[in-house]
Amino acid sequence: MSDSAAHPREDDPDAEPASDPADADGPGAADPAGEENRPDGETPTAVSTGAESVVAALEAAGAETAFGVQGGAIMPVYDALYGSSIRHLTMAHEQGAAHAADAYGVVSGEPGLCLATSGPGATNLVTGIADADMDSDAMLALTGQVPTEFVGNDAFQETDTVGVTRPITKHNYFAGDADSVGDVVGEAFELSRVGRPGPTLVDLPKDVTLDDTEESPGPAEAPAGTDPNPSAREDAVAAAARAIEEADRPLCLFGGGVIKGEASEAARKFARTYEIPVTTTMPGIGSFPEDDELSLSWAGMHGTGYANMAITHTDCLIAVGTRFDDRLTGGIDTFAPEAEVVHIDIDPAEISKNVYADYPLVGDAGTVLDQLFEAIHEEPDADEWREQCQEWKETYPMTYATPDDEPLKPQFVVEAFDEATDDDTIVTTGVGQHQMWASQFWTYTEPRTWVSSHGLGTMGYGVPAAVGARVAADAMGDADRDVICFDGDGSFLMTMQELSVAVREDLDITFAVLNNEYIGMVRQWQDAFFEGRHMASDYNWMPEFDKLAEAFGALGIRVDGYDEVAPAVEEALAYDGPAVIDFHVDPEENVLPMVPSGGANGRFALTEDQL
Repeated sequence: MSDSAAHPREDDPDAEPASDPADADGPGAADPAGEENRPDGETPTAVSTGAESVVAALEAAGAETAFGVQGGAIMPVYDALYGSSIRHLTMAHEQGAAHAADAYGVVSGEPGLCLATSGPGATNLVTGIADADMDSDAMLALTGQVPTEFVGNDAFQETDTVGVTRPITKHNYFAGDADSVGDVVGEAFELSRVGRPGPTLVDLPKDVTLDDTEESPGPAEAPAGTDPNPSAREDAVAAAARAIEEADRPLCLFGGGVIKGEASEAARKFARTYEIPVTTTMPGIGSFPEDDELSLSWAGMHGTGYANMAITHTDCLIAVGTRFDDRLTGGIDTFAPEAEVVHIDIDPAEISKNVYADYPLVGDAGTVLDQLFEAIHEEPDADEWREQCQEWKETYPMTYATPDDEPLKPQFVVEAFDEATDDDTIVTTGVGQHQMWASQFWTYTEPRTWVSSHGLGTMGYGVPAAVGARVAADAMGDADRDVICFDGDGSFLMTMQELSVAVREDLDITFAVLNNEYIGMVRQWQDAFFEGRHMASDYNWMPEFDKLAEAFGALGIRVDGYDEVAPAVEEALAYDGPAVIDFHVDPEENVLPMVPSGGANGRFALTEDQL
């Protein structure tokens, strides 16, 4: 393995690698005895090529599903997949493969897996890999590469995939030989899930996957030192506990790390025991049930007014598994200005990166919450604070008007689906206004039911994510769960080719296109901040999506008015297969509340005139 395939730089980009999988004594090295280090004395899968070693490593690591697009440089791996236990879904585009793998991992809790060939195949994965990186989603990408002797010679379909993806992966590898390639793949798969999750990538030269080998891969293991201590320091926990006990206005802020760390139950127990109001970040949606009386829903640019008021006035913010991104905080100087901050995170790099932590607690979300639970001896005296939070909920409710002389409101569509489906329904979205309405007007009660693109904000995420989410639910034995994709016309147009996959695989998904013939969020900002100049945001040239759905072989429905919504929702949900409803909604409707970029959370706009 080349120097570029050294081990991950978890804390220090310049740190020496912990070990190399090609080293005989390194983690993931093949066991000469064959069985000694295998669980239950399991006999290693016999392999004869590097490609077979790759697939054997994936099977041993527990990979069950892969999403990808075939091609020349990755062909040996696909040939080895032919007789494997791993289910492969051919996607219409490599970006779709990455998003589907990402969503599969979000829903299942296991790393997603995607494959692509060299050059354009690998570069088409980049958007999906970057998306997974920003949202800390566990995923492994395998990319074909030209034969080693051609690397660096501008060969046909050659791209420096390792160089291109180094900034957007937790770590990436260049496979050096057939004997070690299986161990490298197994290590990359495990590394994607340990500690703070994230995408990894292994670049596979064609000669490496074609070459002969008799070395079966060892057990899949992450590099030594990359699985952090789950517990925070006891003295730090004790200090944080005293601060929470003494608080008059405590507030929990649960982020995506609560869900990724399987800490939702610990978070719920903590908040309910000490009766502390809860808000979440957008990635944290579902970590705490939004129908609980302590819930203030999610905070930030388009979060609820009451969540943002609570953040503005809390005197003790208990933040768990959040990186305090700018869409949450607005202006840092005005974020939780009166609060002492208790920050729990598995990644020490996030502590005090954006918001100063008065009480830094580095460790696993669930473990540290349990530590805090044991360390707090008395409930904070916060009766008046809870009453104040309830008053804000009544003062700033999430409402919208439905005048008879205006077109169908998109919020009405979201609520109609929410009322017609069960609490475990999985919702995926693209990015834009429809994403905000889907998060604002749906009541989320369970983790891993909200699947969206947060940090990167990737238009087009929704359709392939719905494919990955549906496949994950089916693999988990939850074939009866509904999967709903809320998309905008602009986002849907970007990846609607993946409808062909949903039809081919007979996947039961309902796609609700909130069609306002705009890139709606851009139009909203243009109206608010660019004097209404709709440069390149007017999408009145959109096709008829219901008819396109029928051309793909899906059920297509068009809806223009309120009286058509309920029958369309019922028909689509009853249809056993992919259905697309083209909802023609009010093109002038805006997402509110809104905190202008860099503004103060407590000064949110409730009407267009306030922007």
